[in-house]
Amino acid sequence: QVQLQESGPGLVKPSQTLSLTCTVSGGSIANNAWTWIRQSPGKGLEWIGVISHDGSVYYNPSLESRASISRDTSKNQFFLQLSTLTPEETAVYYCARWSEAGEIDFWGQGTQVTVSA
Repeated sequence: QVQLQESGPGLVKPSQTLSLTCTVSGGSIANNAWTWIRQSPGKGLEWIGVISHDGSVYYNPSLESRASISRDTSKNQFFLQLSTLTPEETAVYYCARWSEAGEIDFWGQGTQVTVSA
């Protein structure tokens, strides 16, 4: 069973950079694709980006200038950095696995990130 666990700061000041880690167990990140998604209060899910099995990265065009996704295969972890945060980006941030069928089949539990001074 694949399990994902997000970790990172719960509080970030406006204009600062958010750094999150997703630790994966039960499966190698060198297989499949792995993605970051967020959900702000009262809004739907917003896709941030994905890192594929070969390390290629693709971003939501609206976030591409501020987002960076990377990985450490030796630790079976992948990472999100999102710069210049605004309070409107307060959200629950999720990491997830994107299956070969093109569906998200495993989710982390999510981590609350609040952007506030």
